[in-house]
Amino acid sequence: MIMDVRKNPGLLKLDLYCRGIRIGSSCAVEDDGGREILRTRAGLGSGLEVILPDGLYTNIPVAEQFAQDSPYELNRDPDRGYRIDDSGGQTVARVRLAPRPAWYDRLTSSGKKMNRIGTLQGTYLAIYPARVCDYWLEKPERSNCKFCSVGLNLGCDDADEKTVAEVVETVGEAVRENRITYVDFNTGHYRGDTYLDILAPFISAVKKQYGVLIGIQTPPHHDLARYREMKKIGVNRVSFCFEIWDRGRFVEVCPGKHRQYGLDRYLEAIEYCAKIFLTTNGEIVAGLEPPEKSIEAIDWITSVGAVPTVCVFRPLKGTDYEAVPPPRTEELIPVFRRLYESCMERGLPIGVAPNIKVSLVLLPEEGRYFSEQKNAFYFTRAKQALLRPVFKFALKSRLI
Repeated sequence: MIMDVRKNPGLLKLDLYCRGIRIGSSCAVEDDGGREILRTRAGLGSGLEVILPDGLYTNIPVAEQFAQDSPYELNRDPDRGYRIDDSGGQTVARVRLAPRPAWYDRLTSSGKKMNRIGTLQGTYLAIYPARVCDYWLEKPERSNCKFCSVGLNLGCDDADEKTVAEVVETVGEAVRENRITYVDFNTGHYRGDTYLDILAPFISAVKKQYGVLIGIQTPPHHDLARYREMKKIGVNRVSFCFEIWDRGRFVEVCPGKHRQYGLDRYLEAIEYCAKIFLTTNGEIVAGLEPPEKSIEAIDWITSVGAVPTVCVFRPLKGTDYEAVPPPRTEELIPVFRRLYESCMERGLPIGVAPNIKVSLVLLPEEGRYFSEQKNAFYFTRAKQALLRPVFKFALKSRLI
């Protein structure tokens, strides 16, 4: 593995997650066509979207306190090019601003700005169509996940509830302008397990109109057979965010999820859905438990045929954990190395869907930047190479 951020863009992406960046006085990100910093209801990100060498999209912390002490600074050249410099003023990498879509400022027929309906995260469209997670509304004390910022965003950068018509219009603009291939619908916890019922009309309408890949991220429904219904109406991917593998830490970090669902229900849903869907993800947050626990979670997820999603903990302003320090890069390198190698050992189809670049996480295939075995796994690499054109054709022909 190359331990030089100037030569290893994957390492740079990870280091930026852990250390953030300062914005130099020469920068004019929005004037130069970059995306504004939006506190979206993803709950984990509110940073600057840029494109690193090798085409890696990333969302870099800038507003959080720890970013003010970052050794990295974003600077602008006279020709409006952008670069990342180190604390000594030496250039680490030339980067591009992730372009701000023109449709962000367009209005839906109901009069809402489209960037309050959905936002691009990397190259896919993220939509949180319903009200805020109920854990943020509980009285006298809320029981939200301690790292999450979902409840801080409403009325600022994201509309509350959205209509099917508003979502379909926004997806249409993103398809036409950005050639998106994937839309991700995200909800929080709602009493009565209503989240799949809420999402179903949006999924059906978007799938019928545009035929894009569709993913959902919700708590695990008590009736697992409901996921077969979701597949029938067009869902291609499901993701379950259990966040923490260590059971003691799970209770502490995710009190609402522990009380309402429990870790075992999340794991049962992942194992069940991995047999049904093209992709099932188990999502964890690295940096809130020992790295060896994150690695245990990765190996369990891949053992049942699912793909891990590994987020890097970010102490967002206003959250319960805003004063908790971010993880150190060197602690997380083994985690992302194992993410890649575990997926490849199991022959999982990572990196095969077209035009899906993610800014908020290091993708499993991006874990190759940390592996000494990246040129191994010959059969898995050959299978992935064969799947890419097949996947692209199937998507274009609306066969999936």
